[in-house]
Amino acid sequence: MNESKTIPPKVAVVGLGPVGLILAVHLKEAGCDVALCDFDKVKINLIRKEGIKLEGVIQKQEKFEKIYSTISELSEFGPSLIFAGIKGYQTPAFVEQVMKVNFKETLFISAQNGIDVEEIFVAGISESKTLRMVINYAGNLNSPHICKVTFFNPPNFIASIDDSKMETAKQISEWLNKVDLATEYCSSFQMLKHVWEKTILNASLSALCGIGKLTIKEAMSMPDTIEIVEQVIQEAVEVAEAEKIKFEDEFIRKCLRYLKRAGDHFPSLAVDLINNRPTEIDFMNGKIVEYGRKHYIRTPINLAFTNMVKALTARSASSFMKTLDPFLIGKAFSKSSKTKAENALVIKREQPGNGDCFLGVDLGSSYTKFIVLDSNAEIIFKLSLKTLNRDKIGVRHVMSAIKSEFNIKSSCATGYGRKTFSDTDFVKTEILCAAEGVSFYHPGVKNIIDIGGEDIKVIHCDNGSNVENFFLNDKCAAGTGSFITEIAERAELNLSEMSLLAARSNNKTELNSFCTVFAKTEIMKWLIEGMSVEDISKGVYLSIANRVAKLRINPGIPIYLIGGVIAFHPYMKDILEKKLSQKVEIVDNPQFAGALGAALLAGKSFIKDKKIAESKIET
Repeated sequence: MNESKTIPPKVAVVGLGPVGLILAVHLKEAGCDVALCDFDKVKINLIRKEGIKLEGVIQKQEKFEKIYSTISELSEFGPSLIFAGIKGYQTPAFVEQVMKVNFKETLFISAQNGIDVEEIFVAGISESKTLRMVINYAGNLNSPHICKVTFFNPPNFIASIDDSKMETAKQISEWLNKVDLATEYCSSFQMLKHVWEKTILNASLSALCGIGKLTIKEAMSMPDTIEIVEQVIQEAVEVAEAEKIKFEDEFIRKCLRYLKRAGDHFPSLAVDLINNRPTEIDFMNGKIVEYGRKHYIRTPINLAFTNMVKALTARSASSFMKTLDPFLIGKAFSKSSKTKAENALVIKREQPGNGDCFLGVDLGSSYTKFIVLDSNAEIIFKLSLKTLNRDKIGVRHVMSAIKSEFNIKSSCATGYGRKTFSDTDFVKTEILCAAEGVSFYHPGVKNIIDIGGEDIKVIHCDNGSNVENFFLNDKCAAGTGSFITEIAERAELNLSEMSLLAARSNNKTELNSFCTVFAKTEIMKWLIEGMSVEDISKGVYLSIANRVAKLRINPGIPIYLIGGVIAFHPYMKDILEKKLSQKVEIVDNPQFAGALGAALLAGKSFIKDKKIAESKIET
């Protein structure tokens, strides 16, 4: 690569997750002419308007002009380098698209997790045009274009796969070092060791955290799980050494020490598993198993995690496909004896994202949720933003991006802020939208318990899924999300740890105070008396369950939980089951039930208006 010193090198970043966003900002800051490419059009429209912002341990912001949604469009930019920040399982499709376009002089850098992911590039593009990076930073998306960088443990590493592009690797490392994203270039053999080291760290916790829904900090706080983590690492080290990769004598201990210092966040694979998305397990624990078989080395723990993640992923895919069944769609819309064809959004099945789309917005006191449904009632877009975001990111830009990328025929708003929201066609109450959203998957008679940021609702639905009655708590915000947040702050409890802590407790003492102010005083008394954090967490949950139980819940019929509190405090389900002496179920995506219901009502409204218009034409 012979770039002129006066002409910025043309560089592209494909895949705008945390890895891609962070890379793009630093490459732009280093003086490169940077183009971005991602299939998510809502994301790229937000970036066009507001740029990319990094928060957390790295705080930077950059604007970008050259943004594309396809590889074909990107080819017109003519990049000399393309950084792939995509998932491992997306790589074959990416390489296949690249091979159809003229990228003769372009080099490709795999900035991805996992073992052998670069071999997919080699197979389709060639060794001489492929480089590999090991990324030692991570982040979470606060918004599609805003990344909170959770950690950076420098340096990153970069190498040419066949060592023929060492000068290019050196040049890239110099660009990134200049803007404080420390990166070292190395040989292909050194890179192999770095790849295994990083993958071993990822494999040790990613599957465990995903299956157990634990943050890294939570997993590394329990002796039982630490023992599992150590066993995963030991198996991987034995396999790596059979591949002639040598580690220092204290490598396993250093891995454990490093992991114990990790923050209170989920690994990337765990986030994908929890959110029912495909995972990179085949390139992590799966590769350890594969290489173990090559050398006749048993890797039972890695094999167990690999197969469990695959089983959970397959189950999620199967469950998702069931929601696309025309009968189930019709059933969800049925409130009378109409046929499924009359009740479905559109009888003709269309490709997701094409044709008519329907938007639901739930403006909660803590979070604003968006859902877009296509004409088959399939969720094709879902997003949650903090309602009171200090950076004002928000709602107007997301709405603009959604309307520009989806053919929105009708839209409905609900929630705490619906009456002051004028960007949708109409508004509906949280009661109606919650019932509609839950009935989509669970039609018929039921109790719906919605524990939100500012109130608790119990909704009764009849056999036709119609709202029959509802009840609200009458003690201000007692037992709601804001109540938990304030109490946790006073007790110095981490909100993400409360479910795990409460599950360990045998405490039966609950808070007696309805008022948050008095409850804080009661918490202080518990702390002075030396009550454990486990017992305090359990006591808070017991108090909430008591508030819920005082509302009118019809006995003997199904109970479904929705709302932000149950989404982040799943142990509440166990406590409520004991309190109510009945099985309780958490719906899928409980925080989005209201937004889903609003989108479904938008669809129904469109169909109704369309039929009225057609009948007028006929007459």
